[in-house]
Amino acid sequence: MLKQRHWFIWLLLLTFSVHAEVTSVTATVDKNPVMLDEAITLTVTAEGDAEREAFDSSVLLSDFVVGRTSVSSQTSIINFDTRRTTTWSTTLFPRKVGTFTIPAFTIEGQKSAPVEVRVIPVQQGDNAPARDYYVSTEVNNDSVYLQQQLRYTVKLYLSSQIERGSLQAPELENAQIQQLGDDKQYTELVNGRRYQVVERNFAVLPQQSGTFTIRGPVFSGEVIAPNTNQRFGFFNRTQTINRVGPDVQVEVKPIPAEVDYHWLPSDFVQLDEEWQSDTFTVGEPVTRTLTLTAVGVVEEQLPEIEQIYPPDFKLYPDQANSASAEKDNRLIVQRTESVAMIPTKAGSYIIPEVRVPWFNVSTGKTEYAKLPSRTVNVIAASGQSTPAATPPPMQPAAPQPAEETEQTPTQPATAETAPNEWDNLHTIMLALWLLTLIGWLFTYVHLKKRGPRAPSPTQADPIQATASASQLQQIVRQGDIRKIQPALNQWLSQFSATKRWQIEQQIKPEVDAMMAAGYASQPGQWDPSALLNKLKSLTNQQGVSGQGLSPLYPAS
Repeated sequence: MLKQRHWFIWLLLLTFSVHAEVTSVTATVDKNPVMLDEAITLTVTAEGDAEREAFDSSVLLSDFVVGRTSVSSQTSIINFDTRRTTTWSTTLFPRKVGTFTIPAFTIEGQKSAPVEVRVIPVQQGDNAPARDYYVSTEVNNDSVYLQQQLRYTVKLYLSSQIERGSLQAPELENAQIQQLGDDKQYTELVNGRRYQVVERNFAVLPQQSGTFTIRGPVFSGEVIAPNTNQRFGFFNRTQTINRVGPDVQVEVKPIPAEVDYHWLPSDFVQLDEEWQSDTFTVGEPVTRTLTLTAVGVVEEQLPEIEQIYPPDFKLYPDQANSASAEKDNRLIVQRTESVAMIPTKAGSYIIPEVRVPWFNVSTGKTEYAKLPSRTVNVIAASGQSTPAATPPPMQPAAPQPAEETEQTPTQPATAETAPNEWDNLHTIMLALWLLTLIGWLFTYVHLKKRGPRAPSPTQADPIQATASASQLQQIVRQGDIRKIQPALNQWLSQFSATKRWQIEQQIKPEVDAMMAAGYASQPGQWDPSALLNKLKSLTNQQGVSGQGLSPLYPAS
């Protein structure tokens, strides 16, 4: 008896383990025809033990938006007759109105029959039949410039309460899309029927010009199934609904040909400043903070604020900060730059005007966010006098007997008791003066024999400056930062203070990159080509050849 049971169990296990070949494949849809914004469920069933990865939905992408595919397997045994089925369920969203054919699917040698689906447009107007659920989409402007923000609004209309649901974002190639604010919920009466409306707004910033289609968002949710005839129990049956918003076509215009500045498309740009103090004193820092505000752009679109200061101001800029916010379904971004300036000389200075160009998308013209020029008076530090009243430095000079004679009565009486000490001091000073005179005469005779003296390096002789620049470029090509730094300082020492400051400002980004690569806490690779090209450009300018660079700080 026990052996018979064992044979029965083995027979049963063998029955389950026998691989059943696929005998047939069928494909069906849950509704036909279907409206453009509705979803259909494609069900493909294979009779037999099919592989779960045997179904390929990529052939549907040309006519439908393909959602998630779920796979299920079922096995039944009736009178030792085993029946296995594998079912794939896929959600499809039509892309446009028309008649489309779902092709045959081949699974392990067996094919399904093609399925023809008819997609009809969504009925609108007062005579349209009432719908339980649908999605609407719209844009505030269907023609925008490159990187200009357009507002995309999605509204989900629900005739009954949903158990759960999710709403995807719209899709547009080569665009930056982000949600604006939180969802809004309210009720709205449409064709005599009251709906609960969920509104969501998105900011869309196209990154490529041309004509594009914004794909509508997909809503998937579960609602209580009507007429379930369920009279007992704690759980209600639900049904899944899927809706897709209509596509929207937009035109993205390119950057106008006349724009030669950093592209900043907006309808409002403002530049503000804040001074730490209105008093300027030699040696004391004063911080200036500039804030650039723009509407309808993102942080990455804001340019650097170009600033020019007098040569007698030492500058210590801080790292720029950016921030963004949302108001009235629009993006608002700000860029803040701070610089601490320390005047080194007293006097009156002009801080030039600051201008930021931007493109007004409303008028189609270039405009400027400006800060007017400002005249500041730098006063000398306490305990110091102005340069005009500064006495000349003291020079060595021989003793003046007349003054000594006048001051003698005011000296203490003890000074007259040591005449020998004063005589010895006078004798030593006279000897030193004679030695200095002899040395000066010897140097004069020696230089006269050698011929005329070469011009001073500080005069920046054009030929010598060009030769020195060539040597500096050769050192830069070698890429040794420890050699480049002293060579660069030696080259700059040829010029006047004003011209040297001008050159330093023009090569500052390349020099900062070099110093960061060579002396940062984590040194990195440095390419000397940028600094080399800038030095070549400066050498070719007339300024290095002796006629002056184009002034960065024009004289008023």
